[in-house]
Amino acid sequence: MPIYAYLCSQCGFRKDVLQKLSDAPLTQCPHCGAQAFAKQLSAPSFQLKGTGWYATDFKNSGKPPSPAPSSGDAAPAAAPAADAGSSSPAAPAAPAAA
Repeated sequence: MPIYAYLCSQCGFRKDVLQKLSDAPLTQCPHCGAQAFAKQLSAPSFQLKGTGWYATDFKNSGKPPSPAPSSGDAAPAAAPAADAGSSSPAAPAAPAAA
């Protein structure tokens, strides 16, 4: 349930209220009783900062996911060092024509 910030425009009383999305907004100030209690627009409790959290943490890089070792395998087999340099890197893909 979200927490809404309310402010009375008559007396300046402020209150944070935990409400369901389906609850009707409060209109009567609990401090002075005036029908001037209204929701305030406030900043969220978290901010996404940095160089791009989506691109660095969650975005699919185009690589297929590595297969998870099954529970029956004791340890993954190591690739021989001689084969590491024999394969050539793949050529970059050309951009699609529009």
